[in-house]
Amino acid sequence: MLLLCAISILFIYSAQYTHGGDDWKKQLFWVTLGLGTYGLVSLINYKIFLGYAHLIYGAGICGLLLATNLSPISVEMMGARRWIDIGITTIQPTEGAKIGTLIMAASILARSELGSVRDSIVVLAKVAVVFLVPMLLIFLQPDLGSSLVFPPMIFALLYVSRLSEKFFVSAFALFAVAVSVLGLDIYAYSQHLEQVRAIERTGATPPSQEYHSILPIHNYQRNRILTFVAPDVVDPEGTGASWNAKQAKISAATGGVAGKGLFKGTQAQLGYLPQAVAHNDFIFSVIAEETGFLGSAFVVGLFCLMVANGIRIAGLARDRFGMQLAIGVSVLFLVHFFINIGMTIGITPITGLPLPFLSYGGSFVLSCFILQGLVQSVYRYRKDHT
Repeated sequence: MLLLCAISILFIYSAQYTHGGDDWKKQLFWVTLGLGTYGLVSLINYKIFLGYAHLIYGAGICGLLLATNLSPISVEMMGARRWIDIGITTIQPTEGAKIGTLIMAASILARSELGSVRDSIVVLAKVAVVFLVPMLLIFLQPDLGSSLVFPPMIFALLYVSRLSEKFFVSAFALFAVAVSVLGLDIYAYSQHLEQVRAIERTGATPPSQEYHSILPIHNYQRNRILTFVAPDVVDPEGTGASWNAKQAKISAATGGVAGKGLFKGTQAQLGYLPQAVAHNDFIFSVIAEETGFLGSAFVVGLFCLMVANGIRIAGLARDRFGMQLAIGVSVLFLVHFFINIGMTIGITPITGLPLPFLSYGGSFVLSCFILQGLVQSVYRYRKDHT
């Protein structure tokens, strides 16, 4: 964890080296504050959170509501309303909602006995509501990427709760149907784009450039998916929606075995990888270019150790609540690791999910330390419960 934080500060500085940015100083502040928070949370017996799960969850939901356009302190940036202005800084309540949702779901499952789907229908309904409320509020911000981390977490919690396998088979079938519907929508959207361009090439004005669908997703989100599956359709010239993805892959590919050297990466230093994303969503691209395969493998190894340690602690937990917390945190981090690094090397769509302990961001950094503090608390107090 400390190594990842040190790497974060170093490469945020490197990403802004030629532009004079000072976000590395802010990251150092958040890491220092996060370390203190981590120590405090790890000293608190995690069983205490079991009794206050409703309050913690409620606070997370209230935070999301404060980020809506109905709130006078909500802040809109880059077309999304995801932040709250608290005077001295802005915070992203999504991160607190993730923690509250995990604790609430773990508390419900820890108090319940699951068996067949029919016998567990009441518990499943409660857990569904707990997850769907924050997912919907986050999706409406809009923040599709953050809303996508919830399903893997809940399925992992249900799996370790020994729910009937029939549930997971049915869920997989529904997932396949949902992906198929989304695929059809994306295909129809791609056809719409090609029709609009065909009309524009004739010199005529297309009747409408707006795409209408029954699915509640925005066109920029469709563009991100198309950038992954068919970049030439959404961005034929490669200078629009697919630009970040292409530059990220160039960064990773040109690093070689040992990299170009610290502060010597061309993509971020020369601005090909935009300043707005190089130090947060695409920090792994900067690391890959400047340290190469060896440095990238080292970072991935640290992530693997962190997730493996969380799973190990879940196995050592003496009660179901502790096990659920450790598994939930591990899966949450794993989803972030896989999607963020995946979008850097082109195996997942760009979603805007940051990289734990590496990407720049105050709220996200603090939430990562809190989550790790919960895992450490489970380990520290594992012998107090039978």
